Amino acid sequence: MSFTGPLEDQIAIRALIDSYTDAVFRRDANAWGATWADDAQWGLMGTQVRGREAIVALWLQAMSGFPFVAFFAQVGSIAIDGDRATGRVYTHEFLELADGSISHPIGLYNDIYARTADGWRFAERHFSILRETHKP
Repeated sequence: MSFTGPLEDQIAIRALIDSYTDAVFRRDANAWGATWADDAQWGLMGTQVRGREAIVALWLQAMSGFPFVAFFAQVGSIAIDGDRATGRVYTHEFLELADGSISHPIGLYNDIYARTADGWRFAERHFSILRETHKP
């Protein structure tokens, strides 16, 4: 089974993923940053960043190259073990690049979630592209 653990925790983790997705659409760095634990780690296609501030700085840098971003997420699994959980999230993005060309990456996040005093947060996210297409 791809989903294990208390339903209330599964719902809370899904809400975390949905909050992340919504913040990307809105380009809201504060809301996006709030989804991460203070000491989180983000693996973004070979780049490893640790700590919420550094993660948000990398995200802002990456987002600055895209006049428009649409980001969709589909949860593939959530496995909860106490105050830690793992998950798999598939992504589909529509990215408008500065030159007007379009990129459509399909990606995968392998996640570790941590229950914090503020609720479930991303402790680790490791992203890879499964397939990408470009249009001029």
